[in-house]
Amino acid sequence: MGKALELNDSNFAEILQTNKVVMVDFWAEWCGPCKMVGPTVEQIAAEFEGRAVVAKMDVDSNSVVPAEQGIRSIPAIFFFKNGELVDKQVGVPNNAKDVLSKKLSALL
Repeated sequence: MGKALELNDSNFAEILQTNKVVMVDFWAEWCGPCKMVGPTVEQIAAEFEGRAVVAKMDVDSNSVVPAEQGIRSIPAIFFFKNGELVDKQVGVPNNAKDVLSKKLSALL
């Protein structure tokens, strides 16, 4: 079963070098909405295993990348293709799984 990768400040740039689409969930332990969307991110990781990279980064443990990416509020889910930010979802949308899956599918 696929599982979201745990990213940190030191391996973030490396993961963007993949030829797959990358979805990154920026979150924190104290963030209620982040906890709501967390299981959805894990489901998407399992469904898109082998086709896309699904990852998450704790913004409390990592400050460099969230600052570089301009993260102002969380949860923030960013989509990268060929190392470039191509889409994002800030906050938890209604039907989060459908919304995030559609965004990811559109980039494959």
